[in-house]
Amino acid sequence: MKVREEHELPLVSEQWGWKYHHLGIPTTLKLPGEQYIAHLKFYVSGFSSSPFGIEWMRFDSDCPLDKLIQTVPHLAFEVQNIDSELAAHNFHILSPPNSPAKGIRVVMVAHNGAPVELIEFDINKIKQTD
Repeated sequence: MKVREEHELPLVSEQWGWKYHHLGIPTTLKLPGEQYIAHLKFYVSGFSSSPFGIEWMRFDSDCPLDKLIQTVPHLAFEVQNIDSELAAHNFHILSPPNSPAKGIRVVMVAHNGAPVELIEFDINKIKQTD
């Protein structure tokens, strides 16, 4: 494997085509504007107003997500197809592909003890009105 130089982008951006989406930071503080994701039992806030894409996550005590996700900040990258990325790479899956909201699909994987989120968007589903 080639050693990455200081001025070079990470492999996921340079060669795999992934785009930075957000940084998720676990918190125990109740923050303004929290939105509850009931089926995953956690709250998110800050993403829509952060110019850096920082998202705060507060978890219920019975949240089913892996403890690594609940305790260690994660980077999230937008990908074109989660299934293709999972097939192409030998990732340790922390949380299998799921849909936290309409038109959004995510999977959480681990890399050297850090959680990494892959996120895929279906803009047509997001824009649909029910």
